[in-house]
Amino acid sequence: MSTTTLAVLVPLLPFLGAAAGLLLGRTAPGFVRPLAVLPTLTAFALAVLVALRQGGDAAIDAATRLTPTGSVPIDLALHIDGFAALVAVLVGLVATCVQIYSTGYLRDDPRYPSYAALVSLFTSAMLLVVYSGDLMVLLVGWEIMGICSYFLVGHYWETPEARAASLKAFLVTKLGDVPFLIGLFALATDAGSFRITRILATVAEGGLDHPTPVALLLLAGVAGKSAQFPLHTWLPDAMAGPTPVSALIHAATMVAAGVYFVARLLPVFEASSAALVVLAVMAAVTMTGSALAALAQDDIKRVLAYSTIGQLGYMTGALAVGDRGAAVFHLISHGAFKALLFLAAGVIIHAAGTNSLAAMSRMGQLRARVPDAFWTMTVALLALSAIPPFSGFFSKESVLGAAEPVPGAAGWTVLVAGVATALLTAAYATRLWLLAFHGKGTEAPDHGREPRTMTVVLWVLAVPSLALGGLAYGRLPDWFDGDGLAPTLTTSVVGTGAALIGALVTYAAWRSTRAEAARVPLGAVAAHPRADAGTVEAEAIAGHTPAYGDVASAPDPADPSRRLLGPLHRHAAAGFHLDAVYAALFVRPVEAGARLVRFLDREVVDTYVNGAGTLSRLLGAAVRRAQTGNVQTYVSALLAGTVVLVVAALVVATGA
Repeated sequence: MSTTTLAVLVPLLPFLGAAAGLLLGRTAPGFVRPLAVLPTLTAFALAVLVALRQGGDAAIDAATRLTPTGSVPIDLALHIDGFAALVAVLVGLVATCVQIYSTGYLRDDPRYPSYAALVSLFTSAMLLVVYSGDLMVLLVGWEIMGICSYFLVGHYWETPEARAASLKAFLVTKLGDVPFLIGLFALATDAGSFRITRILATVAEGGLDHPTPVALLLLAGVAGKSAQFPLHTWLPDAMAGPTPVSALIHAATMVAAGVYFVARLLPVFEASSAALVVLAVMAAVTMTGSALAALAQDDIKRVLAYSTIGQLGYMTGALAVGDRGAAVFHLISHGAFKALLFLAAGVIIHAAGTNSLAAMSRMGQLRARVPDAFWTMTVALLALSAIPPFSGFFSKESVLGAAEPVPGAAGWTVLVAGVATALLTAAYATRLWLLAFHGKGTEAPDHGREPRTMTVVLWVLAVPSLALGGLAYGRLPDWFDGDGLAPTLTTSVVGTGAALIGALVTYAAWRSTRAEAARVPLGAVAAHPRADAGTVEAEAIAGHTPAYGDVASAPDPADPSRRLLGPLHRHAAAGFHLDAVYAALFVRPVEAGARLVRFLDREVVDTYVNGAGTLSRLLGAAVRRAQTGNVQTYVSALLAGTVVLVVAALVVATGA
């Protein structure tokens, strides 16, 4: 079988699995789990085979003209280079792990058939984006992911949080997709084609007429899809969906699509120095702001959500300095350990039997309860903190190393923000580990051992989280344009030193606050932890209702985040009030305009419409009164009218 045929089957199999799952979910429930797992697993195996055949050599291109469309044709095209081959392997691996994990996590969920089908469709759409050689075909997968995220984030639609989060995710990403679509049309108009190879050739020839507007329009869509400032606010709220969905969105689909798009079309953005500066500033603000917000969150999934935003900032920072190899390397590395982090968090929540223990300050002694989650999450947190020799160290240092020699504002912006974020990342990762596994919160009842399908997946993902960086950085350049990805000495020392400082300072603050709390009576500790600009207030500002269980269950008083952030804690916990800013700038004016339109419709337009109807009704009533049904009355009126007409005629004739 040819490589092209295998590549076509990679996105096609999950799509067919999704269609079959939707059709047979109710009539043949016994087929739901095989239809969820087997097509995705087969697609993953085929993606590995395609990557091995591609081997980092020349890109595989194939195209079929869909239909004549005028001056800019649309082709059903494949373009598989080294980047596409490896990213497809990542998508297949994470999607397969999520499907296997979900068979245990959602085993009692009545809506599991539709959930599994949507996950398969989500996977198929991302694989279409990865392999597509035509921007319009890529746009199809791009938009399918948007609607899949809407349904999956809102899986628990009975809760208002899930309904609001799904709608917010859809609307915010669509806000970026509108300029993105305009940018695609402008780019294709300049290049005369939607084919990626033709567009890149046009850029190389200097044929783009408006590179800066096109690049900025495309960046708006990238910011929305990959949750970059200022369109990142939907991602923390998306934690209202099932935890496996969070793993899929954060590790391999949706948010990875924007970064991958820029990497694939990087020469388009390099044609505009202004666009690269905007991308660098966006990356720097995203990195540092999200890391500060993660340090102040109490919900474990929201910590991981802000962590994803920050790590995506590293990737866009690498792209801003023109190194797509480092960006995609970190994308692949991050996909492995971030999927592991979310799925391990799901084991913790599942062990508690309720989402109430998503609050880290209320977790108690979970190390012994969920040893698989403890050890694998420890590996993932070390990778996230970029501690050698874990995979995150190699990929994150490749980003810092790419920014170091770049002259100008973009390079220094990414480098300084990257080092500061490395310190903050280690700080919130250490805090999460201490509170989740060594906390003194209320201990939940033991619900027994977790399903093996969940724990086995954790150990599978722990392998690339531990070994991917060391094994791959020497070989990946063959897939990544031949550019070196080895860490440099300067950035390695600075970055690792910053991470160690962040971890040690957080641990010292935790020990100090814990010692202080031990000297305070329990009643005094439990009286104020939520009133002190804590999570409840912060989430109330952001419009969330935290599900932390009984108010009387005291949180762990040894949370070091307030000591570390000081007066900044309240603002960081609320995401720096960006939702409130958007509400004041956009939501409230739109609502006020809607109220004005409703008033004008009811009080002005309806007045004229109702007045016309009233006048017609009155005239009809008057005419109806004349219709008595008495024949004598009708004859008398006829004679009277005749007499009047005769008299009038005589008067006229006499006057003449």
